[in-house]
Amino acid sequence: MDKTTIIYSCVLLLGVFISAISQVLLKKAAMKHYDSKIKEYLNPLVIFAYVIFVGTTFLSIIAYKGIPLSMGPVLEATSYIYVTIFGVTIFHEKINSKKLLALVFIILGIVVYSVLG
Repeated sequence: MDKTTIIYSCVLLLGVFISAISQVLLKKAAMKHYDSKIKEYLNPLVIFAYVIFVGTTFLSIIAYKGIPLSMGPVLEATSYIYVTIFGVTIFHEKINSKKLLALVFIILGIVVYSVLG
């Protein structure tokens, strides 16, 4: 893998990580009680989270200029790992055996693509 591909891969991974943070912000906003539906969707936390999503879309566009199309979904699969880590650390969610097995398969898929892809 050449240096350009590595740089663009890092851009995509950064975007995926920031997107996971945005998902956490949306979940935090969803856990609050609002007086009306308008306030539920038009509050600073939700608006900021969606602005972040738009920004990560641009990061993806930039990243796909320098990585193979087949590599994108593999790198984007890391979002499941980030979201699980955030869920456990921030929201104190429990990981059952099915979730753990799914994460193992995701990680194995990333490793297999990296080695054989």
